[in-house]
This record gives sequence, structure tokens and C-alpha cells, in this order.
Amino acid sequence: MATPMIDPALFEQLKSKIETDTKTGKELDQILDDLNQHIAFTQGLFSRIHSTPRSKYPSLLGQVEEGIRKEIESVGKLSQFASQYPYYKYNYKWTRMNQDAISTVLLCTWLGGMGSEARPGELGRLLTLEEVGEVFQVPVNLKDQDAFHVTIEEYLLALINIVDELSRLAMNSVTLGDTAMAVQISSFIKDLHAGFQVLNLKNDILRKRVDSIKYAVKKVEDVVYDLSLRNLIPAKASE
Repeated sequence: MATPMIDPALFEQLKSKIETDTKTGKELDQILDDLNQHIAFTQGLFSRIHSTPRSKYPSLLGQVEEGIRKEIESVGKLSQFASQYPYYKYNYKWTRMNQDAISTVLLCTWLGGMGSEARPGELGRLLTLEEVGEVFQVPVNLKDQDAFHVTIEEYLLALINIVDELSRLAMNSVTLGDTAMAVQISSFIKDLHAGFQVLNLKNDILRKRVDSIKYAVKKVEDVVYDLSLRNLIPAKASE
């Protein structure tokens, strides 16, 4: 009998590896499904902010924080699971969810939620990349370890996401009679746009998304300009 040119054990080994990868993928997908549900729940709560007077933010943000706590729990499970494997093997599966989860934290904090005793209800507070890592209890911008972490790109894309939401809020806050909010959002978006101009961005997706900030600045500037023509800007907001 002729000796096989290929050892049959080769394909048995490959089959075993495929089955292991499939099992790993299913376990990871379950964790991500849970995270996605928590993010969707939190984003749904945020949609109410556009029809909620600022005086009622604390109650709404309290519910948002409950959703964020569940996000943090899911991100913790994701970090523990994903860190068993090379970072770039599966990161494409969760990077968009990371951005969305970070966005909910950044927006909640900006609107005065998740504040410390020293700064309760502070409006306009922007968390740094490192502070975001502390919230989710995961490393950021890892260079010396092959483990789960929050990347600079995810943080920057999350920032751009909240610009879109805040520019919409600027217009809706005027409808609710809160013209000071529109002025503050305009100032914040301008500062953020100026900050992005300092960055030497290599990521094509980031470069394209940064253009949207420019349009948000113009949109909110038009709102504030119209308010100024009508003398509807409070004295403190215009200082």
C-alpha cells in the first residue's frame, strides 16, 4: 500500500483548531451581545435629553448612570475574556461598541452626571482618555502588552460622536428656552474642533470624521448668531 503524501493528522489538528476558534467566537459574541444591549438601552435614555428641561437632568442622568454601570460590567467581562488572546485577533468585533460605550460616558459626564462630590452636576466637563480608562477599569493605549485596552482612536471617535449629539441638543435646548445651553455647546464644540486641528491624524476614518465637527461648529454658530440678533442670550452666557 502506498504511503500517503500528506499526514492525515494534519487535518485533524486543523479541525481541532477551527472548532476551538468557533467556540471562542461564540463566547465572545455573547459578551458583545450583552454589551450592545446595555449600550442601546443607555442611548435610548439619552434620546430623552432633547425634550427634557435642564432642571430635570439629574433624574434622567441617574437612569443613564444605571445603564452605564451595566456597560462597565460587560466591558470588564470583555476585557477579561479578550485578554486571553492576541489583541488584533478579535478587536474588530468590539472597537465600534467601545466607541459607543465611551460616548455614553463622555456625554453623561458632560451633561453633569457621574460627578464627584467636588464637582456635582458640573456641566461641560470632559473626561480625558485616562479618566475613561478609570471609569471602565481597563488600561488605555497599551503599547507594551497584548491585552484588551481603550485606544486613542476609540476615544477620539467617541468625542466626535458626542459632538453630533450636542449640536442637536443645542437646537433643541433653544426650543425649551435654554439659550445658555446652546451658547455653552457652541463654545465647547469650537474648542474641540481647535484641539483636533493640533493632531496629526494618520487614521483615514478619523480624518474623515473630523470634518463633521466643522459642520457642527457652523450649525451651532448659526443658532447662537440668530439668538444674538434677537437679544436672547443671557448676559453670563455671552461673557
